[in-house]
Amino acid sequence: MNRQKSSCLIAISILALLIFYVGAATAMAAEVACTVTHLNGPLFARKADNTLKTLSIKSAVEVGDVLITEKKTYARIKFSDGGELTLRPQSQLKIDAYFFDRYNPKGDKAVFSAVKGGLRAVTGQIGRRFQSDNYKMNTPTATIGVRGTVFEVRICEGGTCAGIGNGLYLFVPEGTITVQNNVGVQSVGAGQYAYVRDTQTKPVILPANPGLTFTLPGSFQQKSKPQSGCIMR
Repeated sequence: MNRQKSSCLIAISILALLIFYVGAATAMAAEVACTVTHLNGPLFARKADNTLKTLSIKSAVEVGDVLITEKKTYARIKFSDGGELTLRPQSQLKIDAYFFDRYNPKGDKAVFSAVKGGLRAVTGQIGRRFQSDNYKMNTPTATIGVRGTVFEVRICEGGTCAGIGNGLYLFVPEGTITVQNNVGVQSVGAGQYAYVRDTQTKPVILPANPGLTFTLPGSFQQKSKPQSGCIMR
């Protein structure tokens, strides 16, 4: 009888452990960061396990995903705080971290890594409220700090930008950004262009547009509907 009771207790313990680990695995699963709202070509997400997933309009993008656009692809993703990122062709962007709770501004977090190509960013509430360092974008040569703004990023390397030298180029249509690397920091205001040659060169303001363009397809001119973004937490 005691042996039967012990067997039963062991079975219950094993079941409890299984439930615990399943719950833990679910909790550790990648969280949805945003949703694809506009797309005019192939878009892929490189997952944490290095597999590639094809995305389409309304596809969810998870924290940790690296978004990859093809040669002629433009893609726009929308976040629950109202922010948007529009990727240029032949670009790569990683969603390093994202958390937004409208009732908890102190917990805001949006961190991205622009790995290749270029993009246009429109910050949402995370870039406007509480601390300015809650929204960051990393690039190969500098880190961009943002507070309530619209800005464009272009990474030129290996002759990818015709007529423009290698390095990081920035343009701010609205608001202000801060660009910082190992040797200096530079504030960039509305209407200004900035340039960072490499990690050992201080960011500088350019006197004029060096030749950057950002022409979106006609289908992108229509603003995405509010319900297209991720669900608020």
